Amino acid sequence: MTDRATVARILTENRYCVLATVDAGGRPWATPVFFAPLGDDRLCWVSGPDARHSRTLAARPSVAVTVFDSTVEVGHAEAAYAEGSASLVPADEVEAALRALNGRLPAARRLTPGDVGPQGPMRVYQVRIEHRYVLVRGGDPDHGNTLDMSLEV
Repeated sequence: MTDRATVARILTENRYCVLATVDAGGRPWATPVFFAPLGDDRLCWVSGPDARHSRTLAARPSVAVTVFDSTVEVGHAEAAYAEGSASLVPADEVEAALRALNGRLPAARRLTPGDVGPQGPMRVYQVRIEHRYVLVRGGDPDHGNTLDMSLEV
């Protein structure tokens, strides 16, 4: 099945995404980040404000995201892709983002407001999803594709 429900399931079942950014000079960067869905159209994560991807987002907020399970056997992969605009989570929404992230973390690793506040080492970021895609495996009978492809849903 290749629809928004498939994308939502992949986002729910996986804990890490690959976040791709491009700096002001056009240099690309991709980094894995622990994430959580935040409603239907956002993903959130925490990062240090001095991390390369965080600095890049300040100058150029357009991002691409890929979520997949790298442990599956070759030929059985599923993936969700997204494009959107990244930013800091607004202060009045940080608590909701921490709840979403902490729901995926073991108790000993849970985040507190002090971890992400002005004096903390991290900030809470989000991507507002503008386009979402799903991987369609090669040989899919519904699409007649020979090779893997992505389909906007």
